[in-house]
Amino acid sequence: MNQLLKKARQMLEKNIIPFWQNLRDDYYGGYIGHVDFSMQLDTKAEKGCILHSRILWFFSEAALLLNRMDLAADAEHVYSFFIQHCLDWDYGGVYWAVSFDGTPVDMTKHTYNQAFALYALSSYYRLTKNPNAKKLAYQLFDLIQTRAYDGVGYLEAFDRNWNPVSNEKLSENGVIAGRTMNTLLHVFEAYSGFYRATQDKRVGDAMRQILQIYQEKIFNSEKCRQEVFFDMNYHSLIDLHSYGHDIESSWLIDDGCSLLQDETLCTAVFAINDILAKNIYEIAYQNHSVLNECENGKPDENRIWWVQAESVLGFYHMYEKHGDCRYLQAAHDIFDYIEQHFLVPDQPSEWFWALDKNGVPLQNMDIVNEWKCPYHNGRMCLELIRRNLYDAETV
Repeated sequence: MNQLLKKARQMLEKNIIPFWQNLRDDYYGGYIGHVDFSMQLDTKAEKGCILHSRILWFFSEAALLLNRMDLAADAEHVYSFFIQHCLDWDYGGVYWAVSFDGTPVDMTKHTYNQAFALYALSSYYRLTKNPNAKKLAYQLFDLIQTRAYDGVGYLEAFDRNWNPVSNEKLSENGVIAGRTMNTLLHVFEAYSGFYRATQDKRVGDAMRQILQIYQEKIFNSEKCRQEVFFDMNYHSLIDLHSYGHDIESSWLIDDGCSLLQDETLCTAVFAINDILAKNIYEIAYQNHSVLNECENGKPDENRIWWVQAESVLGFYHMYEKHGDCRYLQAAHDIFDYIEQHFLVPDQPSEWFWALDKNGVPLQNMDIVNEWKCPYHNGRMCLELIRRNLYDAETV
């Protein structure tokens, strides 16, 4: 465990933090929105609002954990850009993307995007106690609950005026989904972060509602997996097993559920997440890494950056829950694979997006774009450090 902690801290402080600090845009604000495979920066690229939410979350959490004032300043920098340019002050909510200078270019409102903004503002509030950040977080929570929640689940895609539109942005694999596991997961994650910051009973009640949907609609007990894409009535649209989302959910939902301090609920939810993680260990953990997904029985053997990060954390979480050293060994094994294959060669640097099954980077994939950010790999490092510090304090 000490070895893994040391590696996580080095990855965080020598690679991930310096790389993202170097992308700070001190002229237009925010952070540069695109770096291609050859590490060429496009200073005039669009700036994704999801990207900026995740950067705000990352620097806020890193500043809190590491007690570094420079990271707090980075969080302040992105917060300023975010509230000035990513928020729609006329119709409410967060845009999908703005230009390099902060002009809105895609005014789609998506529940997934609102959730990450709430998640980020909750962490920033915990860092700064800024009352405006708390106020904005409450506005987003209320917006999600009034605009997106329909009593059955969460609607996802809207235009600027909050009229429902087609959900291409969170649909893949040839389907257009009415509801997605991915959006529900990250609404729960956002509410968990907001509950951690406020202890508001309304937020806790919303988390319980999501966990009920998770148990009854998302988890497929026969196939020991989550379903991914649904119609409006939660009928699955495709035979797809997302290995990365299952291992991510296995620890992330445990973590949020624990906040509610409900032993009966935790027992039921923890059991589901044990099944998810065990299944990933048995079928997707191959050759020191975890495969991407399996569609219609055919595995995608590419290795995706965020899947590896979530697998390290998911397997480490299983080790903590059950003391099974197989999972600790898997976490070490995948971390070693990341160090050997995913780090872009020049230091300090970020990770490649994807590798083929032989460990060769896919050159058509960016190093930074609206989805590629310090969230998954940064969170992996932060969470490993946090858990080890907690263990040390309780010994």
